[in-house]
Amino acid sequence: MHHLLTNPVYGGAYVFGRTGSRVSVQDGRKRVVRGFRRAQSEWEVLIPEHHEGYISWAEFGRNQALIADNANGKGLMARGSVRRGDALLAGLLRCGHCGRRLHVSYSGTGGYCVRYNCRGAHINHGSERCISFGGLRVDGAIATEVLRFLAPLGIEAALQAIEAREAEGSEARRQTELALTQARYEAELARRQYDAVDPGNRLVAAELERRWNDRLVEVHRLEERMGAFDANPRTSFKAQDRARLMALGADIHTLWHHAVATAETRKRILRTVIIEIVARVAADTIHLTIHWQGGDHTSLTVPKNQTGKHRWRTDADTGDLIRALARQQPDGGIAAILNRAGKRTGKGNSWTEARVRSFRSAHGVAVYREGEIAERGEVTLEEAATRLQVSKMTVLRLIAGGTIQANQACKGAPWAIPEAQLSGLNPACRPVTENLDQKTFDFQ
Repeated sequence: MHHLLTNPVYGGAYVFGRTGSRVSVQDGRKRVVRGFRRAQSEWEVLIPEHHEGYISWAEFGRNQALIADNANGKGLMARGSVRRGDALLAGLLRCGHCGRRLHVSYSGTGGYCVRYNCRGAHINHGSERCISFGGLRVDGAIATEVLRFLAPLGIEAALQAIEAREAEGSEARRQTELALTQARYEAELARRQYDAVDPGNRLVAAELERRWNDRLVEVHRLEERMGAFDANPRTSFKAQDRARLMALGADIHTLWHHAVATAETRKRILRTVIIEIVARVAADTIHLTIHWQGGDHTSLTVPKNQTGKHRWRTDADTGDLIRALARQQPDGGIAAILNRAGKRTGKGNSWTEARVRSFRSAHGVAVYREGEIAERGEVTLEEAATRLQVSKMTVLRLIAGGTIQANQACKGAPWAIPEAQLSGLNPACRPVTENLDQKTFDFQ
């Protein structure tokens, strides 16, 4: 198959001298190596359109460029074929420091973690590795940049799809009309042949009658097909189909992230518009230079991943809440409060005592100690109610009214009430006053 697709005869050209020989001297003797392939500019004879080819010479040239570009391990300039991995930029990245192609490596459970490495010098010469960076942010940044450029073309692509569908319907109807005309001619010819035969020659008459019937059946089938075209014309889209296609053309992001769009499809889109991407790594950033089809260039800067700042990390608000709760509750109580508040881990799981402990250990948060609240001069809601000799609901009403200033990390978390707030309240929860003329009522 490869020999057929790369043979100029397939494109309608006559060629001579595609291969040559090399002569060298080894150990004082002449050595000839034959079968060396020459470049097209070095062919001795090339006559395009020499005969009718299966494809045009221009299409043959495009196929040769595509075959050469899909070759894997055939030099630094070949991007290689599209693979099934999730790395969108495989074969497109080139090291801006040494000029080599970047390799792709997968790690993690199921190979979901993509990393780009320049290790050609290490593999071939045993030297130090050049650059290495994660692929999550880089793939996302390049995809966003490509979609930004393709968004204005979405409507045009939708219109072209509609025109192609309408042209397809028109072509199908035209082919059916031509086939019906041919079938009617053959049926009429079969009728004339049947009328011209000698009735006494029954074998010939039976064969001609069978052929005539077959032609009539074919005419009837094509007439039914033409009737279907007339009853349900497919030359134009329905209104809802046209509106839906135009909406998808306007929102190319929906098409890119659609469940049916595979990684292979996205990579083919990128290779259609991008020639290559040159990557340079600085202290905390990755500098990318995109070489677009047509000769334009775009510079892009992507921040490198910092320690602990991965895609599964817990959001900052939840982390601050855990730090505040760690000064009031043990790990089990913190997990219960977080779950009631609807908080989740970085991977979307519910909180457990072990996960809270793991977060504290990773972020250097001290564990809660018994008596820590009292050392800070604070009391809980229950302790405040006991001291004031009232119910907890009364204390909550005093907090809501501003009589007592208290803090709560989140809804459902324990209240932290400064002990000094209670010193100005009597056991009956009435404010102490210096007005000596104030009278009290005895209801005994």
